[in-house]
Amino acid sequence: MLVVTGAPGHLGNNLVRLLLQGGNRVRCMVLRGESLISLEGLDVEIVEGDVRDPASLDRAFAGAGVVYHLASVISLTPRHSDLLEQVNVRGARNVAEACLRNGVRRLVYTSSIHALVEPPRGTAIDESMPCDPSRIKMAYSRSKAEGTLEVMDVARQGMDVVVLYPTGIVGPFDFKPSEMGQVVLDYVRGKIPARIAGGYDFVDVRDVAMGHILAAEKGDPGEGYILSGEWISVDDIMAELSQVARVPVPRMRLPLALARVAASVSTMLSAVFRMRSLLNTDSLDTLTSNSLVCSAKARRDLGYGARPVRESLRDTVRWFRQAGMLPA
Repeated sequence: MLVVTGAPGHLGNNLVRLLLQGGNRVRCMVLRGESLISLEGLDVEIVEGDVRDPASLDRAFAGAGVVYHLASVISLTPRHSDLLEQVNVRGARNVAEACLRNGVRRLVYTSSIHALVEPPRGTAIDESMPCDPSRIKMAYSRSKAEGTLEVMDVARQGMDVVVLYPTGIVGPFDFKPSEMGQVVLDYVRGKIPARIAGGYDFVDVRDVAMGHILAAEKGDPGEGYILSGEWISVDDIMAELSQVARVPVPRMRLPLALARVAASVSTMLSAVFRMRSLLNTDSLDTLTSNSLVCSAKARRDLGYGARPVRESLRDTVRWFRQAGMLPA
């Protein structure tokens, strides 16, 4: 029996689909009242659970051979700090301890590239970079670093753990949608009026899901593996989306200094009015950060690979159309 926490999410439901294709029995841990539209029609066992409730984890993990822990709060806005602590930090430890209690053979824990300390520009980010929350600025990134340290502390007590560090995820079966999925939708719908400098390393959700399966099969206990794709600029993302969706590229280019002012104001308004903000200080810092990422270790040890990100962007738009979230 394989258990996936956060199964209804973007990465979660893609992983579940791949596991089922491999002929596996899959148990999906979901929150009470959570939408299960992404799991409709899939031959899975559904169990309610919450990483903040250890007793529910014991019920979900009973009889499991491998647990894939994907459930987390993903937020690039600073107003979710309490929830980040409860779910991404204490919840991650609860999951690892429940795996240890219930005799789970292996825990595959989904961390984030943001959990690793960013080196100076020009230096590649690899698995030798430390998880040091005191050196990480963004609240989400800090919570993933702290959660990773909690999981590895349980690993030292005898739990077999493999940690994965994916970069920015994009791709189909994005029902909710994800942060990047929402960017794609907003752009195609004409809600992003300007371009800004910067870029990031994005990876296809299907390749990250396969990376999880490879980690469960081939990963060394206690090791971490970066799952990256390729760096792409904001301009190239917009050009690719414009081509596949047949929408114009915004003519206006926002200077970086002005973008930082706008991001600061947007972040403040988001905190006051508790609304989603596309441009905020964390998202802008991400696009202008060092995102030279190396996944050589995962490629060498796991057999991991990633498709071109432009293919992923095209597939994302096509899937949104098929799902009725964009006009045909």
